[in-house]
Amino acid sequence: MKLLTQTIILTLFFTLLQFSSQAQSLEPPKIIWKVNRVDLGTILEEQGNQEVAFEFTNSQDSLFFIEDIWLECGCTTVEFSKDTLAKGQSGKVRVGFDPTSAFGFFSKLIVVKGNLSGVQDSLFLEGTSIPYPTDPLRAYPVKNGDLGFRLKKINMGEVFDNEPKIKYVEFFNFGAQDLEKGAFRSETPSYIWVEQVQNLVRPQERGLLMIRYESANRNGDLGFFEDQVPVFWENIEGSRINLEIIADLFEYFPPVLKNEVDDLPQLFIQQKEIDLKEISSKSTVRRTVTLTNRGRKVLEIRKIQGNCECLIIESPKDQLNPGESIELSLTFDPIGRKGIDQRNIYIFTNDPINPVQLVVLKSRID
Repeated sequence: MKLLTQTIILTLFFTLLQFSSQAQSLEPPKIIWKVNRVDLGTILEEQGNQEVAFEFTNSQDSLFFIEDIWLECGCTTVEFSKDTLAKGQSGKVRVGFDPTSAFGFFSKLIVVKGNLSGVQDSLFLEGTSIPYPTDPLRAYPVKNGDLGFRLKKINMGEVFDNEPKIKYVEFFNFGAQDLEKGAFRSETPSYIWVEQVQNLVRPQERGLLMIRYESANRNGDLGFFEDQVPVFWENIEGSRINLEIIADLFEYFPPVLKNEVDDLPQLFIQQKEIDLKEISSKSTVRRTVTLTNRGRKVLEIRKIQGNCECLIIESPKDQLNPGESIELSLTFDPIGRKGIDQRNIYIFTNDPINPVQLVVLKSRID
């Protein structure tokens, strides 16, 4: 009986605690931050201390002021508004970061404690800090004109059509002239934007290029792409170089509720791996793959892309009704190849759960 009573009391306690927590979560925030997370991007060591400002507004009828701010480490410094703010008034928290304190990716926590009950907000400062190289020739082995890069190609990675992808690329100025931001020019397609970050990059200094990729401007195209983008400084003769930019473009689908899954288009591939075993390099090979729409809405095949010109892929149609199947025709020409080989075939559809599916064609070519 005593155990039963204790169990009931504990159950009531946790139930009341849950209701209290839910009630607090429904309360509007007392302090509204313009942003609570700032990404500094790529920071070069020689750029020195970085400073950002977090802006906030008092949304309560009560007067507000910051009592204290706690920092995660000595690599950050802080200055903040010490005034007492009435409702609707705004203040700032300025945070400085020393890029020489740590190298690589960082995420620093800043906790702001206010005089009002429940005000203990978390701010985050993130980025990637890169140290100055002891041997620039070794650190930037890819020479492109007078500039040195770490890699031959700029890989943007996965780029979705719902928002642009931004990447910062470092370079080393091995030339004898200053590279001025105002003189920088690029000949980019509508979906790529390139600009020099620093106002001036002197000889034997590093700089950053900001690459902005907007796949939505590629008219819905999907898959792997490579672009040659010319850039130059108009005041420096012979400074023209080509940047090789690669990207994998995908369509964005919002999250789906579990009870909605069966009502959506669903691509089912009967055989995702085809082993051709031993084949001759002198004759083409043909196979078929069955695609089925197991959903309750029309399945649209957006694109089918192979990773080699040696593949010919033919589809009888690009829309499948619920329950419908089609045969995808694959023709592989192994001429000029020898040994273990693998070809990848990517199928892009409007299936929001699995919008991109892979079929692998394996063989051993004699």
